Amino acid sequence: QVQLVESGGGLVQPGGSLRLSCAASGSIFSINSMGWYRQAPGNQRELVASITRAGSTKYADSVKGRFTISRDNAKNTVYLQMNSLKPEDTALYYCNAGVQAMSGAMLTSWGQGTQVTVSS
Repeated sequence: QVQLVESGGGLVQPGGSLRLSCAASGSIFSINSMGWYRQAPGNQRELVASITRAGSTKYADSVKGRFTISRDNAKNTVYLQMNSLKPEDTALYYCNAGVQAMSGAMLTSWGQGTQVTVSS
């Protein structure tokens, strides 16, 4: 069993910044790719950013140059630094991880989501 717990969401004014964190715990042997997705009301869940264990990153075009994803492999934690936030960034943000459990099973785990609201 693997748990992902997000933190760091909240209400921020346009142009502001937030930093999301997601810590993985449980029966973990290793974590491969980690990422952040978001879902706004009425929209499908979309990939925001992802990072491999080696540190290769991928971003949605809409956040390039504003968001930065990073991870601490020793802490099984992934971060999302969000700068120059816009109202259209408002969404529920979910953490995702590809995990190899101690049993050898390959799992895709999701966090419960953290709300980000950008509004004046």
